[in-house]
Amino acid sequence: MSDQTKNESTPVEPKKMTLKDAIRNKLSQNKQAQMNEKNNPSLKAGNMEAKSQMTKKINNQRRRTGGS
Repeated sequence: MSDQTKNESTPVEPKKMTLKDAIRNKLSQNKQAQMNEKNNPSLKAGNMEAKSQMTKKINNQRRRTGGS
């Protein structure tokens, strides 16, 4: 009981984080996010159906610019 009261009364200073540690943490978060995306393909936005070639907008740039 006395140990708990001592721990609560002492203020805990926040640990200063170096730039190196901050970058390392950010990279690990990004890697975790990428692994989560790979494991859950249903969450990806890239699973859209392909457009039909009949309804695809054609590119008239060569005609407009007079390309050969």
